[in-house]
Amino acid sequence: MLTPAQITTFDDTPPPPGLSPWVGEREQPRAIAIVEPDAAWPATFAAVRDRIVAVLGERALVVDHVGSTAVPGLAAKPVIDIDLTVADTDDEDAYVPALEALGFVLRVREPWWLGHRCLVSAEPAVNLHVWPPDSPEAARHRIFRDWLRVDETDRERYAEVKRAVAADGLMSAYNARKEGVIREIYARAFAAAGLLP
Repeated sequence: MLTPAQITTFDDTPPPPGLSPWVGEREQPRAIAIVEPDAAWPATFAAVRDRIVAVLGERALVVDHVGSTAVPGLAAKPVIDIDLTVADTDDEDAYVPALEALGFVLRVREPWWLGHRCLVSAEPAVNLHVWPPDSPEAARHRIFRDWLRVDETDRERYAEVKRAVAADGLMSAYNARKEGVIREIYARAFAAAGLLP
C-alpha cells in the first residue's frame, strides 16, 4: 500500500553511468503534433486493453487509460497512453513476447526507475508503460488524469502549454519543457486528494 509521501515525492533518478534506457537504437528527434480531442480515443483504448488482457490473462493485474487521451475535452498527441501493472516487470519473459505478438515493440527498459518498461505500437499508436504493483508513478498518472477530468482551469492551462511547446519543439524537449506546469498541476491535484500535509 502506497503512502502519501511515496505518491507525492517524485523520483528523478538518472540512468546509472554507462546505461541507457533505450532498447535498440535511441529514439530519433521528431516533430510532435497536438490535435483536438477525438471521441474515438476511449474506444481505441478499450480495444487495445481487451487485446492485452486476452494475451496476458491474469498476468495483466491492471490496465489503465492514462495521459491526455484519457481526459475528455483535452487536446493531445494522438497516441494512447496505457499503464499496465504486472507482478514483476523484471520478468520480461512473462509479458513481453505476448505483447510483441500483438505488434508491440519494447523500446524502454528502466529497472533503476521504479522498474519501468515501455512498449510501443504504431497502429494504433500506443505507448504501453509497464509497472510493478504499487507503483507511485502509476498512482500519480491516475491522480493527474482524474484531476484534469474535473478541473477545467488546469485542463485548459495544460492544453495551452502543450500547444506552445509543440509549436516550436521536438519530442526530445517536449516532456522537459512541460514539466514545470505538470508539477504545479500535480501539487493542486495532490492537495485536492488530501495527500499533502
